[in-house]
Amino acid sequence: MRLVLCDDNRILCEALASVLQAQDHRVLAITTRASEGVAAVSVHKPEACLLDVRLPDGSGMDAARAMRQECPDTKIVMFSGLSDPAVVSEARKAGVAGFLRKDQKPDSIVRAVEAVCAGGVAFDPAVSRAQGRRANGEYQQNLLGALTGRETEVLRRIAAGQGTRQMAREMGVTISTLRSYVKSVLTKLGAHSRLEAAAIASEGQHLSVV
Repeated sequence: MRLVLCDDNRILCEALASVLQAQDHRVLAITTRASEGVAAVSVHKPEACLLDVRLPDGSGMDAARAMRQECPDTKIVMFSGLSDPAVVSEARKAGVAGFLRKDQKPDSIVRAVEAVCAGGVAFDPAVSRAQGRRANGEYQQNLLGALTGRETEVLRRIAAGQGTRQMAREMGVTISTLRSYVKSVLTKLGAHSRLEAAAIASEGQHLSVV
């Protein structure tokens, strides 16, 4: 496996290079700036580039896009101390094959890059879980946004544990009207019970009785 390493921490790059070379991989260049990384990939055309998200002279994401344009066969693996789901999502859109945290053991990083070069992908499980939580929260918010004002109030009261009679009395409506509101809320949320509706409310956003 032939690689280019691009990270502003040269000591880290050199340590990774030692591990890679001990396993018969070739590190063709170590760079610490985005522009140098793009140039090294263009010249050497490696199988993979391990690329930091943040570099002194620019965004690693922009560098990844430039590398993909110059050498589409080179697999890009983003490397970061952060696992912001928004950054990971942007990286996926940029066409990278992996996103790894820097706090992993060197051997784990090497195995991940090997998997990418073999045609797979390598996204840190913790990063993927964070993305899943965020996507789920956005989905729940979309569901909640479909409710009318009255339905939202009913859902708030359901989440607070109020019963049918208490809700009807405090909202100034008949029990049959209140039950119609509840039925509409459950239908719009795709919930089968008030308990499930309350769970969706708590996942989508923090609701309080007003």
